[in-house]
Amino acid sequence: MISSLRGQVLVAAGTTLVLEVGGVGMQVHTTPALVLAAREGHELFVHTSLIVREDALTLFGFGTRDELDVFELLIGVTGVGPRSALGVLSAMSPSQIATAIAGDDDAAFRKVSGIGPKTAKLITVSLAGKLVAPAAAEASAGATHIPRGVADSVLAALTGLGWSERAAVEAVDEVMAEATAADAASVPAVLRLSLARLGPSQASGRAR
Repeated sequence: MISSLRGQVLVAAGTTLVLEVGGVGMQVHTTPALVLAAREGHELFVHTSLIVREDALTLFGFGTRDELDVFELLIGVTGVGPRSALGVLSAMSPSQIATAIAGDDDAAFRKVSGIGPKTAKLITVSLAGKLVAPAAAEASAGATHIPRGVADSVLAALTGLGWSERAAVEAVDEVMAEATAADAASVPAVLRLSLARLGPSQASGRAR
């Protein structure tokens, strides 16, 4: 079982990465957010799940352990294949998925391409109790919940795009402090807000 990879990014396009590991190019299917964070020629670490079929060995990779854990739960649901599970994680963060399941909100999954009404309902039923929604985690901890998986993914994307780590951290921390709960749980939303906060003047001076 290949549970993780670390290597130089040879290709980053669409939903596919090619990482050079020990002189071998490993193709990894992943989310658009991770492809955006990756920079060709730079090193990248991904958590991976190897899917074995009679005619293929396919690697799926993720920037955080939470995403990998949710992916493996999703592919255990009847009717959800690896590519459908990847589609869910491309559209929703682990926190959003946990919240939808806790609220029996199958409509959230019906919005994902390739997930029909029956499969969406199966996801909420099959995964009930297996994921902790952010609100429940906050209550049990007695403290404010910070979706670090989202913040970490956005930081990786911003530094991958060329901003310094310091500037990226400051922007993400400010966004997370002011964002709504829904936005704070969404990688695309936090990335968009962080880029807006960094602004074009920051972009012109980013590291190359």
